[in-house]
Amino acid sequence: MKKYSLVALVSLTLSVLTLSNIAYADGFTLESPDVQGQLTNDQEFNGFGCNGKNISPRLTWKNLPKGTKSIAITMYDADAPTGSGFWHWLIFDIPATATSLETNAGDLNKSIAPKGSIQSTTSFGTAGFGGSCPPKGRGPHEYMFTAFALDVETLGLDQNTTPAMVGFNLSFHTLAKASVVLYNRR
Repeated sequence: MKKYSLVALVSLTLSVLTLSNIAYADGFTLESPDVQGQLTNDQEFNGFGCNGKNISPRLTWKNLPKGTKSIAITMYDADAPTGSGFWHWLIFDIPATATSLETNAGDLNKSIAPKGSIQSTTSFGTAGFGGSCPPKGRGPHEYMFTAFALDVETLGLDQNTTPAMVGFNLSFHTLAKASVVLYNRR
């Protein structure tokens, strides 16, 4: 068994965390200029014992694959102690001409999201962005923002659609996807 120095392991870990802020899928990329590696109080939920601002981060993408007719964005926490993870945000039917979601686009009352897009029910039971809220003392949680390039202009779903049904439809219409992985702990 090889032995690695602490410095080498720390360097490798920092390199992986730095690279995880931008993910590639056949040239299709997703980035968040609002956060770098760690979600902040701005992206934390306000409820369930958390007191964040519940502001969705700005997300930008480029190099959509040929044939993209719309985009969907999800935020998922696989580390949630539910047995099935936790869906924090599902927004779809974003026009293929869009290149970003502005900061706080997940607030339905602000009407910032691209016209025609739909934000459906999260694991919180409401539509729109629901920020991170990992249980205290349970270690860091990995939050994955994923952009899906889709082959249809609309998924034919509405604001009341469950995360499982959105995921089911995404699986049949995804041309490519790109992710940004961010972390949070309390």
